[in-house]
This record gives sequence, C-alpha cells and structure tokens, in this order.
Amino acid sequence: MKYLPLIVANLLRKKIRTMLTLGSFLVALFLYGILVAVRGAFNQGVEMAGLDRLVVTNKVSIIQPLPLAYRERLLRIPGVKQVTDFSWFGGVYKDEKNFFPQFAFDHETFREVFPEILIPEAQWQALLADKTGAIAGAVTAKRFGWKVGDRVPIRATYYQGVWEFNLVGIYKGARPQDDESWFLFRRDHLDEKAPPGRKGLTGWYYAKLADPNQALRVTKAIDEQFANSTWETRTQTEKEMAMSFAKSMGNIEFLILAIGSVVFFTLLLVSGNTMAIAVRERVGELAVMKAVGYGDGFVLGLVMFESMLIALLGGGTGLLLAKAFSMRGDPTGGMLPVFYIPTAAMALGFGLTAVVGAAAGVLPAYSASRLRVIEALRRL
Repeated sequence: MKYLPLIVANLLRKKIRTMLTLGSFLVALFLYGILVAVRGAFNQGVEMAGLDRLVVTNKVSIIQPLPLAYRERLLRIPGVKQVTDFSWFGGVYKDEKNFFPQFAFDHETFREVFPEILIPEAQWQALLADKTGAIAGAVTAKRFGWKVGDRVPIRATYYQGVWEFNLVGIYKGARPQDDESWFLFRRDHLDEKAPPGRKGLTGWYYAKLADPNQALRVTKAIDEQFANSTWETRTQTEKEMAMSFAKSMGNIEFLILAIGSVVFFTLLLVSGNTMAIAVRERVGELAVMKAVGYGDGFVLGLVMFESMLIALLGGGTGLLLAKAFSMRGDPTGGMLPVFYIPTAAMALGFGLTAVVGAAAGVLPAYSASRLRVIEALRRL
C-alpha cells in the first residue's frame, strides 16, 4: 500500500485520458451486463425448465386445442404422476400495448406440477373459493400497480367481451429467474363462459413424471396412446419445448457472443494503446527509479498493477451499474419478463475485465522492465 500514492499520481498525470479509459471499460462492461440479462431473458425457459415435466400439445400446432377428457387417459400412463393443463387467453388490459401472458389453468392440480410457484396459503384458498378469482405474478402486479382485492378487467381478443377477475393473490418464483409475469385464472370459469365450440377443450397439458429418467419412454407412450385419433398429440420435455421457442427468435446466442467479442477486442486495443503511451511518457521517471535501485520486476509489476486497476475500477463500475439497472425489472414493458444478471455472470465479467487489463498492460510493462537506464536517460 505504500506505493499507492505513486500509482494514483501516475494515473492522474493525464486526467482526461485516464477518465476516457475508465469510461471505455465502464461502457463495455455495462453492455456486457445488459447482453447477459437479454440472453437470460430469451433462455430463461430453457434454464428453468423442470426435468420432470413433459408438455403435451396438439400435433398440428400448439394453437390447436386438446380435449379435457385426455387428462384421465394421461394419468393412466405408467410413469405419469400428475397432469395439469393451460389455455391461452390472449386478452388486453386497458391498452393494446399492455402485453402479458394470460392463462386459464387447472387450479386443482397446478401446485403439484409447479411447486416453484409460491403463493401464500390464504390467497390460494381465496382462489379456490372464488370462480372469478385470479392470481398475478409479482412483476405484472408491480407493473400495473395491482394489489390483492383489485378488480381486473381484461378485454378478450380471441373470446368475446370484457372479463372481470378478482385479484385474490400475487405469486413469486422460488428462484430469481422464474417467470413472474403470468396472469392465471381458473379454467372452469373459462369453460363456463366459452362459446359452445370451445367447451370441453384446453390448450395443452403438463405431465409431471414420477422419475425424470423415464421421460423418453413416457413421451413415446403418450403419443402412441393418441396416435390416429382426431386429436393426435406431440409430447416434448419442457426443456425441448422452451428451446424450440428460443430458436424461433433467431440465433440470439451467436449474436450476443459476436457483439461481446467485438466489444472486448476493441477494449483491449484501446487500453493497450493507452498504457503504451503512458509508459513512453514516463521513460525518464522509470529510468531514475531503476537507477536508485528498483528492479525490473518492480517496474513490471507497477505498470501491470496500474493497467489492471484502471480495468477493474472502470469495468467493476459498469457491472454494478448494469446490475442496478436490471434490478428495476423488465425495461421493455413485457417483452423480457425475466431481466436478471446472475452472480456467476457478474463474477465472469470481473474475470474478463481483469484478463483484458492484464493483457493490455503486459507488453508495455515488459517493455518498461527491459528498459536500460543509460539509453533511457539519453532520450531526455
């Protein structure tokens, strides 16, 4: 620590240059954090998919329904522990821009299949007692300022009219990455008010397995059960289903990797050039330090430490700003309901920053350590 004043003095020699270099790291790592959050938002369904859940949809398309009578037949298949179902509602709250996922669900079996969805017991009992009751995710409730007891009108787009629900509960996910944007209401209420052509139908099923290792066998058994019927099925693991949705959005993974690689490579060039200029400006000072007894290793360490200090200060600030930004929630108004930077990604960001700082300083530091005192003094 006794050399810290020397290091600070060197960094403040050219204040504007130092601030610009810090700013470069700050912007680059802030962008890294945002890209991580966006990637997580697109892949959160894949990462959070349950290993013990299968998704059963209509073979033609997920928008085609399946009969409610399939539930009992699914339960009779060996290896299936529980079955629940969902139907997409697709309504609008006040304005067309207010998008959020709305599902009619089987309230009697939902919690057995999705134990990670946490809701206070009193609120759950209120849902069981009220056919027009609904529960909303914490993110959606915060977005619209809803609280338990509110009356929520949803204008149907696929069905007809304005449907009013009593908000009896607000759920949270057990994990930070869990989707808290759903709006769920009882499927028996939908079935009661639906037009005749939609009664007795549901959108898709989730089958909870007794043993995740039996997923392949159960998948084949389900599709064989309903083969050559009017309503043939397509069964996938929850992870496969989530991956198919992610791929439909394009190769987000490659795009983020490409952008991140270009940013860090550019940052390496900028910071490396900055450190090289700083060393050239201090040739005389470094020569004097060597003349009074400081060795090559000390000079190398001094320049490397300065380079990494700039990198970690700027990059660390950028990462913390990105984390603070992500804690405000989805900035897109519903398109990225899970906007979160995990701790592992933060640690990786700090590690990348240190690597870039070290790489940027290694050549100037080596050059400074190999500096000959007599030759350096001749340049003055």
